[in-house]
Amino acid sequence: MNQKYIINIIGPTAIGKTTLSIAIAQHFKTEILSADSRQFYKEMQIGTAAPTKDELKAVPHHFIHHKSVLDDYNVGAFEKEALYTLGKLFESHDVVVMVGGSGLYIDAIIRGLDDFPAVDPSIRSTLNETFEKYGLEPLQIKLKALDPQAFETMAIDNPHRVIRALEVCIGSGKAYSSFLKKSKIKRDFKTITIGLTAERAIIYERINTRVDKMMEEGLLEEVKSLQHLQHLNALNTVGYSELFKFLNGEWPLDFAVSEIKKNSRRYAKRQMTWFRKKEDITWFDYQAPVQKMLESIDNAMS
Repeated sequence: MNQKYIINIIGPTAIGKTTLSIAIAQHFKTEILSADSRQFYKEMQIGTAAPTKDELKAVPHHFIHHKSVLDDYNVGAFEKEALYTLGKLFESHDVVVMVGGSGLYIDAIIRGLDDFPAVDPSIRSTLNETFEKYGLEPLQIKLKALDPQAFETMAIDNPHRVIRALEVCIGSGKAYSSFLKKSKIKRDFKTITIGLTAERAIIYERINTRVDKMMEEGLLEEVKSLQHLQHLNALNTVGYSELFKFLNGEWPLDFAVSEIKKNSRRYAKRQMTWFRKKEDITWFDYQAPVQKMLESIDNAMS
């Protein structure tokens, strides 16, 4: 039996992961598994910078627009479905490309999910009530106090993630981050991770340009079509929550767009903080030739 590999493409938002993943998948004549939790939802296309129709045609993709925002979907379900899909793909491919910026979902495939203690359900109810009454900020402040490491590395603009971390902190009396796995579980494949990076100013400029392009492509209209569903967890995310505030009359449009850019930059910073704590990543400048990355992959396989 041939050794199976996942080529894992990571990096901050707007760095060029999609383009690179397609080039590498075409080189190995294989398929792509997405580990971007925002791109799962078919109603969220423009605001998640999902692959275009042409990009989806160029290489078969999995876990792109396969769910609805109405579905109850989480990282545990993703891990189970993705591992099953990988098993099927490995029947006809020795290499599968994985791409995404959601560190928790990437880790679920490579390392497996962490084991957390059971906590009193009333804690989550209380936290949900706080969120409904006062918004996300007081919960973020509490998480920063109880678990600074989790605050710095997780998606703190995601209410579900913040509430989950807080309920573990409060219920166990220990930091949420203290339960994160320190070692990998054994998988039937090896992982080769390629990271794309750039100077911070370049990353921020690319983010700002992407947001402007999203607005030109109709992001506001996409968000308007989802306004009646804005209470759903899937839509509590950058690019959508800010424009809901505009549509609800809370913010002017220019300010909402500037907040999307600011929150996207913060998200990119958290992504890089998460990735830089990981081992066995070969980093490349975002403008490096694809051939140079392929040589690095070949060396890792030999």
